[in-house]
Amino acid sequence: MLRRQRDLVEQAIEWGLRSCAAVSVLVTIGIISVLAFETVQFFRDVSPIEFLFGTVWTPLFFQKSFGVLPLVAGTLLVSTIAMAVALPAGLLTSVYLSEYAPAKVRRIVKPVLEVLAGIPTVVYGYFALLFVTPLLQRFVPGLSGFNALSPGLVMGIMILPMVSSLSEDALHGVPRGLREAAYALGATRMQATIRVVLPAAFSGISAAGILAVSRAIGETMIVTIAAGQQPRLTANPLVPIETMTAYIVQVSLGDTPTGTLAYRTIFAVGMLLFMSTFLLNLASNWLRERFREGYA
Repeated sequence: MLRRQRDLVEQAIEWGLRSCAAVSVLVTIGIISVLAFETVQFFRDVSPIEFLFGTVWTPLFFQKSFGVLPLVAGTLLVSTIAMAVALPAGLLTSVYLSEYAPAKVRRIVKPVLEVLAGIPTVVYGYFALLFVTPLLQRFVPGLSGFNALSPGLVMGIMILPMVSSLSEDALHGVPRGLREAAYALGATRMQATIRVVLPAAFSGISAAGILAVSRAIGETMIVTIAAGQQPRLTANPLVPIETMTAYIVQVSLGDTPTGTLAYRTIFAVGMLLFMSTFLLNLASNWLRERFREGYA
């Protein structure tokens, strides 16, 4: 009797887990289906060549143009600035916590980094607009009130905990024997870290970097608040720009009628954004699997 009850409980748990997995898969399929359907409707009126390679983005104007490159350029510009902040700072932080920091310091620093990760992005956005931008305007001549530099810097601070945490996990995954072998050959701690530990954890660190890039590309509120809403094909971080996510927010506010061509642009942009982050996540998973296999 007890065994039968235990079997029933185990079956119920198994079916519950299967249901959760099925819900996740079905939600993903639903999202992709909606994006794909509306994107196909959009490309019935707009050439994919014009969309992907056009340099003017004015779908809400009287004279409409649907070249998405200005949005892509703005997204890449802000993401590049963010990664220029997050990658070096995050990697150095992870190396310090993994190889140098005493246990007491590690217990203090890691929760502080986790607090940074838990701050709402809208707070980061207003921090970039109302504090970082005025501060930068004192030192950077010609910096506009809305620009790519300020949200890029703040976004780098926001994703720094992701880089440092994942990189530290990769460094901890390196077998202790490699460090001891380096010390036995006369290497200092710095030499062992740079020449042994970091190369051994390279795939895991690369995966952390790719995930951080994916997070930066998909960030919405910081760029919506602080970067402006002027789609332009530029590499100048001092002027207002618009990213793909900020454009989706702009159209989603309700001023654009549902079902119009202008409204369908958010699904085309969303599909492009989805494919970009999806490919980055696949690359990250591949690197992590390679890392695990190398030290299994």
